[in-house]
Amino acid sequence: MLKSELGRELCGELATAESREWLVTNGTGSYASGTVAGLLTRRYHGLLMAALHPPLGHTLMFSKLDEVASYGNEDYPLFTNRWADGTVEPEGYLVLERFHLEGSIPVWSYGFGDALLEKRIWMPQGENTTYIFYTLRRSSLPITLTMKGFATYRDRHYMTQGNSRLMQVESVKSGLCITAFPGAVPFYLYAVGGAVSPAHQWHYGFDLAVEKSRGGDCLEDLLQVATIQGELQPGQSLAIAVSTDSHASLGVESALQSRREWDQQLIKRALKGKGLKGKKGKDYQLSRKSPEWVQQLVLAADRFIVDRPYLDNPDGKTIIAGYPWFGDWGRDMAIALPGLTLCTGRPQIGKLILQTFAQYVDQGMLPNRFPDHGETPDYNTVDATLWYFQAIRAYYQATKDKKLLKQLWPVLREIIDWHQQGTRYQIQMDQADGLLYAGEPGVQLTWMDAKVGEWVVTPREGKAVEVNALWYNALRTMGEFARKLGKPDGEYQKLGDRTLAGFERFWNDELGYCYDVIDTAKGNDPSLRPNQILAVSLPDSPLPGKRQRSVVEVCGRSLLTSYGLRSLAATDPNYIGHYGGTLLERDGAYHQGTVWGWLIGPYISAYLRVTKDPKTAATFLTPLANHLLEACMGNLSEIFDGDAPMTPTGAFAQAWTVAEVLRVVAELKIEE
Repeated sequence: MLKSELGRELCGELATAESREWLVTNGTGSYASGTVAGLLTRRYHGLLMAALHPPLGHTLMFSKLDEVASYGNEDYPLFTNRWADGTVEPEGYLVLERFHLEGSIPVWSYGFGDALLEKRIWMPQGENTTYIFYTLRRSSLPITLTMKGFATYRDRHYMTQGNSRLMQVESVKSGLCITAFPGAVPFYLYAVGGAVSPAHQWHYGFDLAVEKSRGGDCLEDLLQVATIQGELQPGQSLAIAVSTDSHASLGVESALQSRREWDQQLIKRALKGKGLKGKKGKDYQLSRKSPEWVQQLVLAADRFIVDRPYLDNPDGKTIIAGYPWFGDWGRDMAIALPGLTLCTGRPQIGKLILQTFAQYVDQGMLPNRFPDHGETPDYNTVDATLWYFQAIRAYYQATKDKKLLKQLWPVLREIIDWHQQGTRYQIQMDQADGLLYAGEPGVQLTWMDAKVGEWVVTPREGKAVEVNALWYNALRTMGEFARKLGKPDGEYQKLGDRTLAGFERFWNDELGYCYDVIDTAKGNDPSLRPNQILAVSLPDSPLPGKRQRSVVEVCGRSLLTSYGLRSLAATDPNYIGHYGGTLLERDGAYHQGTVWGWLIGPYISAYLRVTKDPKTAATFLTPLANHLLEACMGNLSEIFDGDAPMTPTGAFAQAWTVAEVLRVVAELKIEE
């Protein structure tokens, strides 16, 4: 079984223990998360964050358990709280002897006297249930566990302020039923091996440190709805289940075994390359001798694959862009799909995702994102649709599934037609040079999409370099698909040739790299950004070999860091090396120097293309392998500071970071 662990020397340091986080998921969008220290630091931490309208509608129902172990004549708090005045009390992390991952399951080991108590947390696949499972591994006397259970019922982006309102708490067999208010979805708290009694007491002023650092509301009040108590002899267990299901299974040992088997099957499927066919398919297959950290990434990949049922297919699937606050985004889905589904031996899941998103194509555009509460999808993206071609291309290369190509062909043809004639936001091919123009004031269309109020931080109106690299690849892909399906390909060949000739306009011979955007209102933008690396890494490069090498070398010297590429060169006067502070400050830095982990994938592919040196290329991944023990344990972060030590920040688990690392691991055939 895979293990990533911290010992007492790290668990006993609060700064370390509260900066290491954990995440468990259930495949519908629901999750639970927290810190190794047991300290709430984000509004997104909690034991049941239920996606009530899968994969969205996230509602925090149950926040935490405060546990005290009574052993001999001593009480040992196992939990930690930070209060409004800055006091940290109690300091339960001081009895934490070890924290490790058992596959995808976080495990805490508490040591006091000669006693050793273990705690595991997991969610079963497809159920809005979280299990918290305590086992007394050793002791010379029994221990008594007493716990306070805290509930809330709120949108994940908001905070609870205590008031006179009390939830309805009713006793049911083995536990309680909690209804926050009339019309709210009831949820249940069960105990196996302990007694549960209702409580109604507000606790005020939990101080959430990460929220404070982000310049937002940082104080939350929580309602204690339950007290749980049980006695454990050595070898005995006590389990808590929090669920929206009134018939949640209380067969906890069986549920634990099912989660372990699920993890084992994920790894087995990935290492066998299930469903991959032909020579190209092997490009997406992990080595059967993949090191432990790669296998941990396979488990991480599963956390992002979730349900998105739709009218024609209740089994629809999608990809959550990141935890703890993202939903499913079209761009992130298309970039992440090869790594998350093909490189993990789950191409059938990839097919379902491609089919799901085809249902939402409108005016030749893929949705940028689906709002949390089911409103009409946002279509403010130019590149998500073009990445969709690359996801389909990768899927076909890996599976030879011509049936899906035939099914999606009308949608793909419609997309190309709309981009030629023009669609939303002035997205249209320029007939003069074959390049794609996009943008209008007040709209952010590329992946560099930060916007605060009416301020678009990096507007990039005009012809963006990566957009046109993707457009060129989409046209070449259409020609390839046409030939596979026995259809005329001449139109796409001509369009591709015209775009290839037009791409010459991006080259800045004086600087030795590509303009980031051309034909803007202010002329051509020579800012050194990482977008041009896609002109080398994508399957069909619009750059000749000498220029490919120049781009890779310039990006390597000026943008590459241990964890990915900076979004802007540090020598640029607009560079910001630290991502933090208020929303305005954070979004102002988001694409102005912040390091993006997903870009390590395109960089390595581009490096490999020009050097043909996989051994050296593999060395770029070592820091990210080590990062699995930082931030969200067993996962990879969204972004990092541009300045050393490049502290991880943003979403603590990001789909395209995990996916792109898996993709290049397969490309490089990394082994132990």
